[in-house]
Amino acid sequence: MEFTTIRGFRDILPEETPLWQKVEQKAKDVFRTFGFKEIRTPILEYTELFARSIGTDTDIVSKEMYTLFDSKGRGLTLRPEATASVARALVQNRLYQQGAVQKLFCIGPMFRHERPQKGRFRQFHQINAELFGDEGPKSDAEIIYLAVSLLETFELNNLTLHLNSIGCATCRPKFREDLKSYLLDKSQHLCPDCRRRSETNPLRVFDCKVEACRTIVREAPVITEYLCEDCRDHFFRVQEYVQELSMETTLDPRLVRGLDYYTRTTFEIQTQQLGAQNAVLGGGRYDGLVEQLGGPNIPGIGFAIGMERVMALLMEEQKQQPARPDLFVAALGKQAEMTSFRWIQDLRKRGFWVEQEYGAKSLKAQMKKADRLGCKRVLILGERELETGKTIIRDMETKEQSELAVDNVVETLTSILGGENTAHGK
Repeated sequence: MEFTTIRGFRDILPEETPLWQKVEQKAKDVFRTFGFKEIRTPILEYTELFARSIGTDTDIVSKEMYTLFDSKGRGLTLRPEATASVARALVQNRLYQQGAVQKLFCIGPMFRHERPQKGRFRQFHQINAELFGDEGPKSDAEIIYLAVSLLETFELNNLTLHLNSIGCATCRPKFREDLKSYLLDKSQHLCPDCRRRSETNPLRVFDCKVEACRTIVREAPVITEYLCEDCRDHFFRVQEYVQELSMETTLDPRLVRGLDYYTRTTFEIQTQQLGAQNAVLGGGRYDGLVEQLGGPNIPGIGFAIGMERVMALLMEEQKQQPARPDLFVAALGKQAEMTSFRWIQDLRKRGFWVEQEYGAKSLKAQMKKADRLGCKRVLILGERELETGKTIIRDMETKEQSELAVDNVVETLTSILGGENTAHGK
């Protein structure tokens, strides 16, 4: 029997991982300049954490979570998103006592049981940023600018920033009731999911991709017409800060987030290259979440980037050059193999990718292997080279060869390979 991955799960193969590593490292570099620190939370949490924070009437909690029960009957869930876990960690570890504002990021897998499609899997990966402790519009604009900066660092193109406010506990109830009433009159034309949503979580209807539902919501009430004075002022000032940073923005009064903890500012960065599921990044403010999880009244705002979608875009926009070993060492004869084995490990300690043949193969066979691996250079060492004290280094692209003294060869190679890597920006 041949085993395969579970539907909606996938292997990230060796030829793909360099791109993942590159994106992750670029993200960490950008986070550092904004003062964000990494946090790593468990992938398994008590189910109640997500039910309470995300909302029992959301699709995530009602249909998409992977939940199991332990020996004591307690519900445990693979995390479907990161914000609730990070907020839980903030409260449990009293991180807010270390400073009024906490800036945290995490990178890792999430799990949702939904229909797999382009850029969307049941195990997927996110880059998350969370800022706790400031309720003003400046932090909204800073988080949005951080999001844009990350995607620009990834060298993504054809992206648009969509911005909205979904109000607060003061102004949203009236909007919710009017929207519910509007949808009730149109219920016969809604898809089955939206008929259910219109009763339990009507804002989610704005997220539906079914064309009939999209047509109906075009005429639906919009939240921006219901904002209280405080929310209107906050949203106006967010736009002022965003404009100050010269970010092109589309005001989208029908943009919502599917999780119950969101308030006020919501935003997405979208692309037209992924079909109906066009959001690469989404985020917003969640001022009541920390208090809801048993902590003090600490406001928050953050976003999540879908890494699979980023990878899909990068693969479309640019051809990735596969990583290549810095050096292949071709050794002939027992003494040459022993000597070169020590050199190889010394060079690896110095940060170079060095490959070798593990069996006793001819020079021709070893050169072929080096060529298949795409090695930039080959160092050739045999019994004759040991006797003369001169080894041969060959450039696999230019085919030029030169001799290197066996004495201090590791130092010489460090200089050659180190200079080459510096020239290529490594």
